[in-house]
Amino acid sequence: MSQASPPRPFKVLGIQQIAIGGPSKQRLRTLWVDMLGLEVTGNFVSERENVDEDICAMGAGPFKVEVDLMQPLDPDKKPAVHTTPLNHVGLWIDDLPSAVEWLTGRGVRFAPGGIRKGAAGFDICFLHPKGNEEFPISGEGVLVELVQAPPEVVAAFAALARS
Repeated sequence: MSQASPPRPFKVLGIQQIAIGGPSKQRLRTLWVDMLGLEVTGNFVSERENVDEDICAMGAGPFKVEVDLMQPLDPDKKPAVHTTPLNHVGLWIDDLPSAVEWLTGRGVRFAPGGIRKGAAGFDICFLHPKGNEEFPISGEGVLVELVQAPPEVVAAFAALARS
């Protein structure tokens, strides 16, 4: 008989973002901004991450979902943000440090970089898309971003759960 796992010390609250990569951010904007009406709320450029991204938004308040439209600064360098059109999915987490500790202890592989400030200013980290011998649990080909939810988002999801 298997032993019960201790309770998970964190909750996944909802989708924080999706990130879409392509060779041309302008072509992505044509669909997401011009045709679908998303609002561009910011821009993030990082040489280290080889990315020029427009941060867009759909929805409002604590249930707003970010849609990041990304193109590489140099298409020949890594990371190649444009070679996987759905680059990653971001999930709101109520307690990111506890989540990282708990998941790591159970064999989940994280991408290098640890917890750090992300493009939108929230603390973030990434689950690796591929497992290895030491950490066999992964995104199975999908890069997953864990994002520390601010207090108002945690409260809004808690209120929604009570209703």
